[in-house]
Amino acid sequence: MNKQPKYRQVADALRREIDNGVYAPGARLPSENDLQQRFDASRNTIRNGLSLLVSEGLISSSQGLGYEVKSHEVFALNASRFEDLTFPQNGDAYNTDVTNAGRRPHQTFRVEVLPAPEGVAGRLKVEAGTKAVLRFCHRYVDDVPWSTQATYYPAWLIEESPRLAEPGDIEEGTTRYLAARGIEQVGYFDEIAARMPTPEEARLLEIGAGVPVMIWTRTGYSADRPIRCTITTFRGDLNRMNYEIGELSARGENA
Repeated sequence: MNKQPKYRQVADALRREIDNGVYAPGARLPSENDLQQRFDASRNTIRNGLSLLVSEGLISSSQGLGYEVKSHEVFALNASRFEDLTFPQNGDAYNTDVTNAGRRPHQTFRVEVLPAPEGVAGRLKVEAGTKAVLRFCHRYVDDVPWSTQATYYPAWLIEESPRLAEPGDIEEGTTRYLAARGIEQVGYFDEIAARMPTPEEARLLEIGAGVPVMIWTRTGYSADRPIRCTITTFRGDLNRMNYEIGELSARGENA
């Protein structure tokens, strides 16, 4: 005998059907009336089951249009190659990676000088509140919000690399620009975490209920000190990150 509440039984049955392709991405689910008859349940029970799937990010609801299975065209980011100057790429790594995947990149951009947040200051090894340059990108893949990227540079670096503080994008990418100025990034330290979005993140990334964000913090280092801290916030439902480490010839090109 199934001891789960009836609304969870409804959600479990619909979730299995979504996973098995009975309802494909973009497909509409049966109406609440149809689901009431199918499960012999009250309207409130059906709505509670559907609300559970909404909170899990599997379906979305529209006023007067019912419920629809969410479409997830996932973008795979190779984080070990991202910004790696030994791999051939034209200018900015984001534009190159998205274009090479057969997708269309687009971004908005701003630059501002502000006190470094405490966590950023610690990673840059400067005093909290020390001035830093923030280069902020709001990035899209095929006109769908993909990520926000906030990169902080310590004030001392701006004196040697003034274009970092100028409005507008740096066409060749900041890593290449710094390398050309004799400030080579020789290594980086990555931190990856997941959580639910803040209201501002949900707005910028157009995130629906139940969808988490992935936070990728990369601190880049020259030979003797940190030179930048980049915090990238991804939609958790549209992105997958991978790394390549070691000799992978046995994996094959299309694995």
